[in-house]
Amino acid sequence: MSITCFIRYEIDPFGKADFEEYARNWGEAIPRCGADLIGYFAPHEGSATTAYGVYNIENLAAYEAYRARLSADPLGKANYAFAKERKFIHREDRIFLKLASAPHAPLISGGSGT
Repeated sequence: MSITCFIRYEIDPFGKADFEEYARNWGEAIPRCGADLIGYFAPHEGSATTAYGVYNIENLAAYEAYRARLSADPLGKANYAFAKERKFIHREDRIFLKLASAPHAPLISGGSGT
């Protein structure tokens, strides 16, 4: 069973466009370096400063190898430099979780019974 990495970002409320560019870059680099990217999520409603990145990885050993590949990847290096230069990320926290609710029941369409 894989683990899921949730990255919570605190971003500059005026840096949303920069964060979205950062997220699109990870959309290319992360899968290429070996993680199953679920997605990056930028503020839409509510908080203007909270964003997330979410991906699956086999285990913590695979995570370490993935991080090494990401650090050596040209787009990965450029994206780290972009974030450092623009300073739109104020804080970044990672947590690794495992799915506890599976197996899930099938989705019922129409939810209201109609």
